[in-house]
Amino acid sequence: MKEKLIQKAQELRQHGFTTGEIADELNVSMDTARWLTLQKATEEKTDAPTDFAINWKSIGGNSARLRYVSSALSDMTLAYGEADVICGIAVSGVPFATMMADVLEDMTGLETSLAIFHPNKHRKDNDESDDEGTISTNFGSVEGKKVVIVDDVITSGKTAREVIHTVKDLGGEPLCVTVLIDKAGLSEIEDIPVESLIKVSRL
Repeated sequence: MKEKLIQKAQELRQHGFTTGEIADELNVSMDTARWLTLQKATEEKTDAPTDFAINWKSIGGNSARLRYVSSALSDMTLAYGEADVICGIAVSGVPFATMMADVLEDMTGLETSLAIFHPNKHRKDNDESDDEGTISTNFGSVEGKKVVIVDDVITSGKTAREVIHTVKDLGGEPLCVTVLIDKAGLSEIEDIPVESLIKVSRL
């Protein structure tokens, strides 16, 4: 498994992916993605950071399963009120957010828009930067709206924190952060509740 991750990370780097994009693509932390790209396939390996690699291709590669999971995520968000906008974090949060906006319209009978957030780690290969990402102007606006933030995996909570700040700065009201898998075991970020279908705990 580790060898395959190293190979995939290095292939992504050769295709111009940033460390943040590699981390998202492989569903690992930024530290793990950096470590994977620095390994040589034939040399003795240094110790990897403690992390879990998540492969949810069996869900993401099937539209029916994606809709079922998105329905469960949508149901969890209703405990926090009815959202006007579902904001998907690019890249992997967007399919869930798209399905959730549709499912929530069916559940509530209210129009639910889709917004897309592009994290800073996708724009630069400098995860030390304090800059925040941006919400695409090609999709729904968050200004004056109640917003559910959606991603596939929370590793540290840094990207979710970035989205919360951006939504607030643009005049939106974050209701909750909803993810498929929470690897950090968080119950809230910046006083915004975190809901996940699966929480991963290290024993």
